[in-house]
Amino acid sequence: MRKIQEVFRQHEQGHSNRDIGRSLNISSGTVSNYLYRARVAGLTLIEALSLGEQELYERLFLPSKASSTRRVLPDWECIHAELRKKGMTLMVLWREYRECHPDGVGYSQFCDRYKRYIKQISPVMRQVHKAGEKVFVDYAGMTVPWIEPSTGEIHEAQVFVASLGASQFTFVDITESQSLEHWISSHIRMWNTFGGVTKIVVPDNLKSGVSKSHRYDPDINANYQHVSEHYGFAIVPARAARPQDKAKVENAVGCVERQILAPLRHHTFTSIAEIKKAIAPKLAAFNQQSFQKMNTSRLELFETLDKPALHPLPSEPYHYAEWKKAKVNIDYHFVFDEHYYSVPYQYIHKTIEVRASSSMVECFHEGKRIALHTRSKKRFTHTTLAEHMPSSHKAHAEWTPERIHRWALKTGDDTARYIEYMIAARAFPEQAFRSCLGLMRLAQRFGADRLESACAIALEAGMTRYQQVERLLKNNMDLVRTSSKTPTPVIPHHNNLRGSNYYQ
Repeated sequence: MRKIQEVFRQHEQGHSNRDIGRSLNISSGTVSNYLYRARVAGLTLIEALSLGEQELYERLFLPSKASSTRRVLPDWECIHAELRKKGMTLMVLWREYRECHPDGVGYSQFCDRYKRYIKQISPVMRQVHKAGEKVFVDYAGMTVPWIEPSTGEIHEAQVFVASLGASQFTFVDITESQSLEHWISSHIRMWNTFGGVTKIVVPDNLKSGVSKSHRYDPDINANYQHVSEHYGFAIVPARAARPQDKAKVENAVGCVERQILAPLRHHTFTSIAEIKKAIAPKLAAFNQQSFQKMNTSRLELFETLDKPALHPLPSEPYHYAEWKKAKVNIDYHFVFDEHYYSVPYQYIHKTIEVRASSSMVECFHEGKRIALHTRSKKRFTHTTLAEHMPSSHKAHAEWTPERIHRWALKTGDDTARYIEYMIAARAFPEQAFRSCLGLMRLAQRFGADRLESACAIALEAGMTRYQQVERLLKNNMDLVRTSSKTPTPVIPHHNNLRGSNYYQ
């Protein structure tokens, strides 16, 4: 009997049923049974601890006089809360109930009465969600305006809302936009606030999360998928035109708009940080507020249901990175954010995946990392690693400075000299190959004579960029130069010529 009191003491200290069972060498089901009997007997934890061992046993296990005359019905609020726990079913709860009350209602009546109880409480509670299983995420339709102090420009801050399935504990984040980067950042802050990760995230069919919506097989955004792999959750988007799939977050969004955002409508904000600071106390009060038809709050349910069932956060935090596909050109470089990065020459003409964070650029081919660069913000310049350059590889031998120079000589001396000028201006000759190929295409497009003239102009002006030669041809500047070089015709001597003295 002493173990019974120890169960209540440890439960009062906030230990889980599983931990209590381990410390006392009893099953967690036995712990649940003791706590359930205390609730049925109308005993609070403090009252149970104040009773003697024999008196406590009699209150819990011996039938009272009142119970002999009428059936004791289950505590449906308690049943509903217990049902959300992992592995819990109505059959298990009914059996526990009948152990305490052998003359209680049968299983079919037990289920029927529970369904009637569900209909009496809020409609959003009709779907039973397991603890720590799901979180529903979406953006509120209402935005929060804020003014840029330096310019006076008005921005609309976006409101990210998340609601846990079992407890309806709500998280709110304010961001500048609904971009992928802000979408993922809100998720990271959400997990940090929860202190753990749910098994499933249910987003709406927002472009930041779902590239292409489909009832049975939606396409998940690649960046969002990488976040799910890092944190270990599954993404299960709500089906289109199925409001029941996202009822939790829709209800949470409505509550946030009415109870948090609407009271702030007359406030003037000058930054995202100010909005977050104003929302924080209102959100805390909202989560601590009791449900209308349940004698508990979102925060209390979160602490007892969802939080213990969440998966732990990863040891390393997720750092946002942008993923894109790129094709490697013959110069061993690909373009990302208007900058050229090299990869090993074996990947010429292959499509690679690029992962770019704020500081690094990683390159992958078929899941294997093939290159790593420090990210550069310089436009139209090259970042090249020497080990990526092929000194004598046969597959690349056909593209050499000598071959390109031979082609240029067929076009003209000025073109050949300009090719040499472009190659000499690069740290590696291969970096100029792409521009040289561009000149070849200009010869096909505008003709060899016009290219020769444009290269002559570029040499005189000290131009070293392909775009500059292309601009000369597009603007017909080479034609102007050609016409200006036409010699002035010499007028032959004849009798009609008048000298300057004639007009004096």
